[in-house]
Amino acid sequence: MARRKGKDILSCLDPNELAEVMHQILIHHPDLRDEANNVASNLLSEISVEAVSEEVTDLILGVGLEVLGNRAGKQPWGYVEPGEAAWEVLEETIEGRQNDMKRRVHAGLERSAERLCQGIVIGLYNAMASKCDGALAWAPDFPAEAATQSVSDLIELYPRNRRRAAGKRIINGVEGHAEEWLEMLCRAVETAISSKKKVRKSR
Repeated sequence: MARRKGKDILSCLDPNELAEVMHQILIHHPDLRDEANNVASNLLSEISVEAVSEEVTDLILGVGLEVLGNRAGKQPWGYVEPGEAAWEVLEETIEGRQNDMKRRVHAGLERSAERLCQGIVIGLYNAMASKCDGALAWAPDFPAEAATQSVSDLIELYPRNRRRAAGKRIINGVEGHAEEWLEMLCRAVETAISSKKKVRKSR
């Protein structure tokens, strides 16, 4: 059934429906795939370190004590300490951004992934410095450990002969924003450089 002219149905679709429309268009018009890839590359490359850091800080500080209510204390499998519950909730809070960072590396958008990593680190540092009374008060070491893990996870995705340069770029991007962590982050970089983890295939 043909739609009436003038009705912009696309503006009414949710993200999943729009994705399906794109999928069907590319199936029927494979010649548009290169153009679609260019648009996708430009979209994913547009990363603001400042915006990411502010988002991560807000996410961490937004986890209040009430969120721990269903995680801490007696559970069907045993007793969960408040600190352990807080750590798990905070991990879940930034997991999406960390996965996004890895996704960009696998898509070949390494500089974008590095800027995202810098934003995550700075955001965690600012959350740590805020002295929040929320869930973070029960897991005060979380920001530092999550920051080093994010840096390590990213660098280990590179071929070993390119890890040092990537680590240097990441560290340069957080200088002046996370001074107390620089030595710790540099150690994480050195450890990741020598890691024997299997890396993605170079493009």
